[in-house]
Amino acid sequence: MPAKESTIVKRTLDLKRPPRLGTEQKARLAAVASMPDEQIDYSDAPALPHAVWMKAAAELPHAKKQVTLRIDADVLAYFKHAGKRYQSRMNAVLRSYVEAHKAQAK
Repeated sequence: MPAKESTIVKRTLDLKRPPRLGTEQKARLAAVASMPDEQIDYSDAPALPHAVWMKAAAELPHAKKQVTLRIDADVLAYFKHAGKRYQSRMNAVLRSYVEAHKAQAK
């Protein structure tokens, strides 16, 4: 059953003006910042692949060529699930992979 329009709340985070942290939040962040990495509990953090090329380029190149490409259904679903411009995000990941491997080849 879809949510009624009146119950949906949308918020936009302005990274230039982040929300203010309360005293308790600041204390928790300071406590974690002072801990050695091996003492921090990452058990609830999502798993991330250990790949150098996973940080996709922020700026997408404009010169593109249209091709037909066969992609595994689950990979395509993953990118589409994140929303519009999924093809641009896929391209950014591929570009990051290429750039990382170009750097390693030198």
